[in-house]
Amino acid sequence: MEALSIEPWLESLWERHGSDLLLVGDSAPRVRVSGKLQPVEGAALLSGDQIRGVAWPLLNEVQRATFNEKLDVDFSFSWGDRARIRGSLFTQRGQAALALRMIPSDIPTFEDLGLPMAADMVVKQPRGFVLVTGPTGSGKSTTLAAIINRINETRPSHILTIEDPVEYVHHHKMSAVSQREVGLDSPSFDRALRAALREDPDVLLVGEMRDLESISIALTMAETGHLVFATLHTNDAPQAIDRIIDVFPPERQEQTRVQIAASLNTVIAQRLIPKIGGGMVAAFEVLVATSAVRNLIREGRASQLPNIMFTNSKEGMQTLESDLVRLISEGIITYEDAVEASAHPKELARGLEQVGLSAPQG
Repeated sequence: MEALSIEPWLESLWERHGSDLLLVGDSAPRVRVSGKLQPVEGAALLSGDQIRGVAWPLLNEVQRATFNEKLDVDFSFSWGDRARIRGSLFTQRGQAALALRMIPSDIPTFEDLGLPMAADMVVKQPRGFVLVTGPTGSGKSTTLAAIINRINETRPSHILTIEDPVEYVHHHKMSAVSQREVGLDSPSFDRALRAALREDPDVLLVGEMRDLESISIALTMAETGHLVFATLHTNDAPQAIDRIIDVFPPERQEQTRVQIAASLNTVIAQRLIPKIGGGMVAAFEVLVATSAVRNLIREGRASQLPNIMFTNSKEGMQTLESDLVRLISEGIITYEDAVEASAHPKELARGLEQVGLSAPQG
């Protein structure tokens, strides 16, 4: 049987401006376009053996050994000069399956992404802890890449990233950029993070904070004069604060609140929403660490943070609902898609009324 190639499916994904390619046994290849997964037209059903055969040339020897032992492995590779591809080869029902995320080589600008004012503010900060949070596939990595790129263009710094795997490739500009890939440049995420303390970074991107140790090191580096960026999987900005604190045992939680209150700079939470006419657009929630915010965090009253965000737009803060209202009023997204993204649809309806629009009934 002739070996299959990944190339035609990647071409199809690229031509349709899609984000993901999914190969699962007993299914045709599927691409995700404007957030929706759909089969590649005319493609045949694939077996698990065929999927493994497609994926194997994309892996190095270490990654193949990892898959054979652990039954899943994450990896990345360059697709010509057009894109980086982030991949996950995994096992389901005893068969190989493959998920690929396409990351264009050109790093989007703030204007391309519609980033909030807070992103400009963050770029100019000498130190502090910046969290970008949201569900899987909400564009967190892209937002961080744009911010890191802006720092790279405007500040004489050493930027150090720890990624699993490397997604966007940053070239030296005004800054020097060191990108360490777990499994290639360091045997583990924890070791790379501990070593970062000795590698003279001014700006550190730690990717996803996974456990108590990684959070502790990130907080310590933010406290000791570094600008630290990290991601979390939470639905909103206040929840990110609680998620960090809850990782620690009860006897350390008060100390952690004090650490977060002292080092936090900004939390950006985001969701991707289908655009009218095709494509996706990000909606953002922003929490800026003002004195009032720091006090609430120290006192364990994170539940009151949404009120602060709602009433402090001059400080660069905004709720997700206020940004959804903006996107609706500008004709970019539908009310129905906004409701699906919102955890507080009543606030969304009230926000529409305040700008002279009414929520559809029924």
